[in-house]
Amino acid sequence: MSYVGTQPTPIFKKCSFCSSTWATRDEFLSDPLLEMIGYQVNFKHLELGAFLFNHNQCCTTLAIEAGKFKDLYDGPIYSERFTGTHECPQYCVDKCKLNPCPAKCECAYVREIIQIIKNWTKLKH
Repeated sequence: MSYVGTQPTPIFKKCSFCSSTWATRDEFLSDPLLEMIGYQVNFKHLELGAFLFNHNQCCTTLAIEAGKFKDLYDGPIYSERFTGTHECPQYCVDKCKLNPCPAKCECAYVREIIQIIKNWTKLKH
């Protein structure tokens, strides 16, 4: 939380390079100057994995924990992980692969959140 005078101003994300701020997640996802470019998995705690966004205004990459987007998904979350098996297309181990996962794997819901983010309506610039 940032403070302007004595009133707290909520901030969802602040660019580490140019200091641009987004007050809400919706504002962040709607910004046409932001583009999702990757996902760095954390297999121990999937919610601690990082979604990567390019801020095209200043050419900086921003990382946000996947857990901050979990509520966007309301489908099934599987309990078994298939990483390294013949059922796994290995998308999670390639940070640039943003494809949905066909496996009924514990990690698949994160891939669905990626699709929601990629298809988010951007505001006109």
